[in-house]
Amino acid sequence: MLKMERSIWFSFLMGVLFLVNFVGCGWSQENADSATASVYIVTLKKPPISHFYGELRVKNQHHSTNGRVTRLDIPSNVSHIDRMNGSYVSQMHDSLLRRALRGEKYLKVCSYHYLINGFAVLVTPLQAFKLARRREVSNIVLDFSVRTATTHTPEFLGLPRGAWAQEGGYRTAGEGVVIGFIDTGIDPTHPSFSDNSHEQTYPVPEHFSGICEVTQDFPSGSCNRKLVGARHFAASAITRGIFNATKDYASPFDGDGHGTHTASIAAGNHGIPVIVAGHNFGNASGMAPHSHIAVYKALYKSFGGFAADVVAAIDQATQDGVDIISLSITPNRRPPGLATFFNPIDMALLSAVKAGIFVVQAAGNTGPSPKTVASFSPWIFTVGASTHDRVYSNSIVLGNNITISGVGLAPGTDGMYTLVSAIHALNDTAAKDMYVSECQDASKFNQTLVQGNLLLCSYSIRFVLGLSTIKQASETAENLSAAGVVFSMDPFVISFQLNPVPMRLPGIIIPSQDDSKILLQYYNSSLEEDETTKKIVKFGAVARISGGIKANFSLSAPKVMYYSARGPDPEDSSVDDADILKPNLVAPGNSVWAAWSSHGAESIEFQGESFAMMSGTSMAAPHIAGLAALIKQRFPTFSPAAIGSALSTTASLRNKYGGPILAQRAYANPDSNQSPATPFDMGSGFVNATAALDPGLILDTSYNDYMAFLCGINGSAPVLLNYTGESCGVSTMNGIDLNMPSITISKLNQSRKVQRAMTNIAGNETYIVGWSAPYGVSVKVIPKRFFVASGQQQVLNVFFNATMNNSTASFGRIGLVGNQGHVVNIPLSVIVKISYHSTNS
Repeated sequence: MLKMERSIWFSFLMGVLFLVNFVGCGWSQENADSATASVYIVTLKKPPISHFYGELRVKNQHHSTNGRVTRLDIPSNVSHIDRMNGSYVSQMHDSLLRRALRGEKYLKVCSYHYLINGFAVLVTPLQAFKLARRREVSNIVLDFSVRTATTHTPEFLGLPRGAWAQEGGYRTAGEGVVIGFIDTGIDPTHPSFSDNSHEQTYPVPEHFSGICEVTQDFPSGSCNRKLVGARHFAASAITRGIFNATKDYASPFDGDGHGTHTASIAAGNHGIPVIVAGHNFGNASGMAPHSHIAVYKALYKSFGGFAADVVAAIDQATQDGVDIISLSITPNRRPPGLATFFNPIDMALLSAVKAGIFVVQAAGNTGPSPKTVASFSPWIFTVGASTHDRVYSNSIVLGNNITISGVGLAPGTDGMYTLVSAIHALNDTAAKDMYVSECQDASKFNQTLVQGNLLLCSYSIRFVLGLSTIKQASETAENLSAAGVVFSMDPFVISFQLNPVPMRLPGIIIPSQDDSKILLQYYNSSLEEDETTKKIVKFGAVARISGGIKANFSLSAPKVMYYSARGPDPEDSSVDDADILKPNLVAPGNSVWAAWSSHGAESIEFQGESFAMMSGTSMAAPHIAGLAALIKQRFPTFSPAAIGSALSTTASLRNKYGGPILAQRAYANPDSNQSPATPFDMGSGFVNATAALDPGLILDTSYNDYMAFLCGINGSAPVLLNYTGESCGVSTMNGIDLNMPSITISKLNQSRKVQRAMTNIAGNETYIVGWSAPYGVSVKVIPKRFFVASGQQQVLNVFFNATMNNSTASFGRIGLVGNQGHVVNIPLSVIVKISYHSTNS
């Protein structure tokens, strides 16, 4: 059985009280002994009222005649049921406490009935142990102080007091803007996508004309005024004979989880409780919680997707009138042919940009090597992944006073417990197969040996492949009444990066092989064997797990993650580089809480949960899609390039310490291999959501400019005619000449003049221009100072001169500071420098 944590610190879980609807917050029985008692949060197995309320809502949704749920769809007696059940549940809690703690002193602090079925109670550790043994109890943890996490990135990005405040608060943030998601679909039953809120209404934008497919998996009423459209595209997969309608759902429903996750990051409702494995992790919110969602499912759980279906989805989204397209997908390989830009997806997105749609795409997860970015074209806003400041970590303290860090979204133990390895806890009938140490089958173990102890399991390559799971091992430990579970890393699992995994009971995964050796050496040295039988007669190793549920906050954030794909942008399938900066920006992408599909299977450890913590550039891209919706709301006439400019020129270059943003350089031990990020790691920098709503100056680029750039590529005319139906005239424009908020020169042959035209969208302002030059290059900018009236344009002339021959990329920056407080940054990147008069400068 679980043993409870002893503490003299009395701190009540204010975060939970804020999130749940509770009754009975008063005193029951007499005060417990305050010298030894602590507050514990007890969760019961019986579901809360919200579970039944949700069932009522879904049942009525199926019978809705107008395709959406209103208050009229819910029985009028629900509020009475809530009140009645709240009182009834509180009485049941009191009854349980009386039965479990007969005649003993305790203090019930609160009953929870709506979002969780449980209570907070002041008891001694021994009393807590008695409660934990009750069959009605699913989880019991020591109370602790918390800080609301949200998704947590809205808080980290400063939205509540910044961008949202400028838009009138989260209740209106993104209003009227439709974001189209080309992904694995959506779970329409998730509260992140409900329009049934008393705080906000969702008038459907008149410019959107999409429809909602109705299937058995996606019944009538699945769409509403929040989720305004949903379709699926699988023609290519069906043609190939690989589409499995049972597993992949021939509907917009998300059988994977990825699409639900990304949609909620960008546009999920505000204030949705994140409860995973019985633990409360705060509230979730999208970046633009009042914007609308349109889903175009083109990727599937069992096989991924195909460009033909993705292009069909892009086409439909454009016809429907979405304002923004978010793609957390990338091609599996670099496109062959004349140039990377001439692939079906990028060219379809060019047509979307022509229609005024801002397009966001994930950079890819193939970093940290150079030239790994998988989003190529200048009309696409490419997003890399960074950390944010909230991290979850835990540790295990061994009986020899050695502390080892690990991962696991799990509670801690209340003290030292005996360690018992799985291979030493087998019952007499268990076959000693090579996988028994993974703790996947409780029937193979002797419960007498495991009960009340820490079960020590092995994390093997089978966990990486999904053949074994932490969830199953945790269930094994629970079924054996273990006090917790500890995973050591198998030596054959090399350089595998672990994310926190939810566990109901105390647990930890030790990701380091060296640390795992230390643990096992201590464990083995503490065993005592019978000299005759060689059986273990004493398990001498003990340990304490400190919990990983409480978030910590790091000032080193943001930093570019090792997996985030890097520039320079490959122009073709050879070694040539484009004169285009990629990625454009980085945004939070690591360890992001967001909604999860009820049938989501991408992450085994989150199956059956309503939220999941995921990492990748897939999570970074929808952050930008949501923030772009805020910009579109404030500046409805902005072109896609203007939105991209506002995001880029205002990006942050410093972390929370005030130092430079760092980039991880290695897959193994990434925090030990990092250095200041360059534009090829982070583009213009880390997104600054509030500053992007007031950029001062913008750099605009039109569809005709992109066409002129493509026509300037030798041999491109017939390719462009096929894709666009437009003929090329004579064009000498290249990527350097595009009016982008960056300057990238892949080959500087002696000297080059570059121009950038900036339009003032604020009031009259005077700017001072400064710059730093890339190594081996001299830079001069004219004018150094200028006045620009509101609505007027100013052209900067930038002169580059190579001062030495060098083939190593180097970087600089142009900074413009206005007397009204606007700051505009333009990153400079030069790869090859060729000078006929080489110097050492």
